[in-house]
Amino acid sequence: MSHTTPRRYWLTGAGNGIGAALAEELLKSGMHLAVSARTIAPLKVLAQRYPGQVLVVAGNLTSSQTVREIGERIQQEWGSLDTVIINAGTCEYVDTQQFDTSIIEHVVRTNLLASSYCIDAALPLLRAGIAPHLVGIASSVTDLALPRTEAYGASKAGLRYLFESLRIDPASEGVEITLVSPGSVAPLLSGNNDYPMPQIWSADNAARHVVETLKQRPQEIPLLALSMVALWPLSKMSNRAKLVIGKRMVRRAPPSIDTPQTNHDQCLSTTPSG
Repeated sequence: MSHTTPRRYWLTGAGNGIGAALAEELLKSGMHLAVSARTIAPLKVLAQRYPGQVLVVAGNLTSSQTVREIGERIQQEWGSLDTVIINAGTCEYVDTQQFDTSIIEHVVRTNLLASSYCIDAALPLLRAGIAPHLVGIASSVTDLALPRTEAYGASKAGLRYLFESLRIDPASEGVEITLVSPGSVAPLLSGNNDYPMPQIWSADNAARHVVETLKQRPQEIPLLALSMVALWPLSKMSNRAKLVIGKRMVRRAPPSIDTPQTNHDQCLSTTPSG
């Protein structure tokens, strides 16, 4: 008799964007899903639509104590996890004429430190799971520096290194690791970027592609529009050439200090902190 118990997932950033689309895809396929986001309302809607499948574990993931409590709740309810998708994140642009280190601090805390807290809580649960799989949402922005993405790119470069090191570290032996590297994903992407944006994926299409491809356990899943494919070879060019290309991508003056910061989806990636 085959084993038919649904896999147990923990998905962060499940409140909107690609996170919400991933939640829908996983739940439609019958998986059991622990969902985290800052805002609890959309998570409760999921729980109502998919009774018996959803464990709501909302909270601010930049608090290590909150993440520990989420891990303890999952342990109490389920005892283990089979797949963890660390998707929550944020994006804020840096205006170098009014350089604000608090922006960098906030983005790094949200995208890198919060992810490390989630990994800390997830690994013991994954080791107790079946065919454990740890998935992180990185970004293709790390292939080539782009205007005003200093904070976002630095945080995602750190996240990539963290996951790639975990892949070879004996402490995570037995846990397979995949990075998802988006180019740009709708619906939250808008015209606020001051550099030309590539053709975008819809959140639903991106989620379907990710869920299907994760079955193969690849080391990386790129989500690149055609014009983003050029980033990888460009990243291998000389520093001088990359500088020239990056400067040519700037097409508008930076916004004033009163312009609201954009969210994660507007920085060549996919996941607002939700």
